[in-house]
Amino acid sequence: MRPYELTVAAAAAAIGARELSPVELTASVLDRVAEVEPGLNAYVAVRSEAARRAAEQAERERAAGHARGPLHGIPLALKDLIDVKGQSTSASSRVRDGHVADADSAVAARLATAGAVLIGKAHTHEFAYGLTTPQTRNAWDADRVAGGSSGGSAVAVAAGTALFSIGTDTGGSIRVPAALNGVVGLKPTYGLVPTRGVTSLSWSLDHVGPITRTVQDAALVLPALTGQAELPDLEGDLTGLRVGVPVNYYFDRVTADVEAAVRAAVERLRDLGAELVDVRIPMTRYVQAVQWGLMVPEASANHERTLRTTPELYGDDVRVLLEAGELFHAGDYLRAQRARTLMRQEWARLQDDVDVIAAPTVPLTAARAGQHSVEWPDGTLESVSDAYVRLCAPANITGLPALTVPVGRDGAGLPIGMQLIGRPREERTLLRAGRAYERTRADTGALAPGPVRVGGAAPSTP
Repeated sequence: MRPYELTVAAAAAAIGARELSPVELTASVLDRVAEVEPGLNAYVAVRSEAARRAAEQAERERAAGHARGPLHGIPLALKDLIDVKGQSTSASSRVRDGHVADADSAVAARLATAGAVLIGKAHTHEFAYGLTTPQTRNAWDADRVAGGSSGGSAVAVAAGTALFSIGTDTGGSIRVPAALNGVVGLKPTYGLVPTRGVTSLSWSLDHVGPITRTVQDAALVLPALTGQAELPDLEGDLTGLRVGVPVNYYFDRVTADVEAAVRAAVERLRDLGAELVDVRIPMTRYVQAVQWGLMVPEASANHERTLRTTPELYGDDVRVLLEAGELFHAGDYLRAQRARTLMRQEWARLQDDVDVIAAPTVPLTAARAGQHSVEWPDGTLESVSDAYVRLCAPANITGLPALTVPVGRDGAGLPIGMQLIGRPREERTLLRAGRAYERTRADTGALAPGPVRVGGAAPSTP
């Protein structure tokens, strides 16, 4: 096994045992970048020399007996919304041409303190306003979308061009690309990870979190982001855990492959000792209206000045959404906020009876690049972006922590994800459940095959 193929946990153990140096690991990752990045386009910029210098510094510190923790010497990618002092934060937009950050974001500062080695900045959909990241190719099939808006971050991890990455999630933007690329994505509780120095899409919905190849790795990265102590041991079965299985909403309008894989994974949780409890998801008819009713006007407010002075610098899809946001009435925004409050209250009541909710992350696997819509058997025509956000939005609206875990592949060989949603600030419970499940799979932590074209029928026709 080459060093870039290691998980964070395995690489940290090897570095700690002096079987592998940060310099060797970083060199292996950079070699992998040179090999596959031209076919993936996951990165906006790769900072090879700076990464090598950071790895040398980590090696010197470790040789002197100064170990900063499990991320010390581990290569990562940052979504290009996250400020690093002296570097551009382009947000994948011409609006940001010439921008240079004058200070580290809170997240970048904490990861630097943890000793992580920054490989580069990863592509995002422009200003995170989209679910496909059009610049980047899916790590499993170059003809498919990467998902978004943290598409570059997920592809880098899936392809081995970073051992972990950091993304943002406003309506599924960590979980969607993680699920579509067969990796793990964690959206923490709203406010748990600071967003200072992170370009905002929608202040009341934005979250920052890790993308990793395993749940075990996510549990190692999260404490560095929160500034809290390392999580206690997550190993063991799930005896006593109550898992809510939705009888509505989450299994409506999903492909047969996705439903079968997720239901099989839920049954495996039962085999591990969990109790399955049928639950009814509240206020589902309002999810889309509340998500868009909050996100669209907040995004437009963030871009008010540049939208008026340099509208031609935005991509057409993003500019139209920003212009639409200026048409929202204050009363509509306030009604969305009130509905969000009611939704939070109803979800809190629901979670009195269960510890986690298990459901599909997205209703279909990676769509073909350029595909705009999906038609479901009941005749419903849905845009690809709406389909991808539909099952992720409730956790953004309520601010609840949510974890996506790979649970198999569809008939075209494309990854499928299961989403676990927990109570506020109970990330450990989600990680415990996800870790127990992933230990039962032989392919846990496997890399994607690379920027290949696997073909097969489009997964978007249920």
